[in-house]
Amino acid sequence: MTSGLHDVIDLLELERLDDNLFRGDSHDIGAPQVFGGQIVGQALSAAHQTVAGRRPHSLHAYFLRPGDFHQPVIYQVERSRDGSSYSNRRVVAIQHGRPILNLAASFHVDEDGYEHQAEMPEVPGPEGLTSSTELGRAAAEHAPEKMRRLLMHSPPFEFRPVEAPKFIDPAAREPRKHIWMKAWETLPDDEALHRHLLTYVSDYELLGTSIFPHEIDFQSRRVQMASLDHALWFHRPFRVDDWLLYACDSPSSFGGRGFSRGQIFTRDGVLVASVAQEGVIRPRRSVSER
Repeated sequence: MTSGLHDVIDLLELERLDDNLFRGDSHDIGAPQVFGGQIVGQALSAAHQTVAGRRPHSLHAYFLRPGDFHQPVIYQVERSRDGSSYSNRRVVAIQHGRPILNLAASFHVDEDGYEHQAEMPEVPGPEGLTSSTELGRAAAEHAPEKMRRLLMHSPPFEFRPVEAPKFIDPAAREPRKHIWMKAWETLPDDEALHRHLLTYVSDYELLGTSIFPHEIDFQSRRVQMASLDHALWFHRPFRVDDWLLYACDSPSSFGGRGFSRGQIFTRDGVLVASVAQEGVIRPRRSVSER
């Protein structure tokens, strides 16, 4: 198993300090703060450890402050409700005595019901596509130092974009993209692990969709981007060590905020999850804001 994937799995296995209190480590992916997907994934993991016999079906999170990857994160879980079919948990992620994320997660017993789903977009399969890792390392030679660290990071998943990434082709285009992704190695048959890892990886690629219609030169570092919230719905079973298609679009950008949506499909077209996120996207107004 690759070290990056192993590190993320370790991050999601939290230390239990008390019945409703957990601690998780952090890692550096080349960004100036903790990766948001890590905090959301760990918060879901904390909530999940207080629920028995039910699977998470949705979560809604707000990012309050940047995380410090030099310090562990404390997760405090509130057992809001345990009903006959659903359980609800509230989680506060804390660093340096202050909350950095609020998350609400809902869990559901298995049951039958009506079924329908959206169709998967018709795009080329992952075979023959170049991985984001190779593209990023090729572009890193000419990138600013801060961006170079991010481009040189080895993610726990392999990403193969259908369209050219924005840092390669900055031209304005339709706010829509498709990217194939899967874990680098085969994983255990642990459904909770696969859901936590999908939560982690769902924060990759999504927010950047909202900058596609705008010509932005990333080498000038004149744009500020940060996630404000993150929502995820699990629809059907899946494995993250099989290819998944992340189909993203951005219906709106206004007032210094960009909004993006994502649908995640299996290779054979089954819709397994939906994602939504809003984030800060605005030009930096002065050198002091960098």
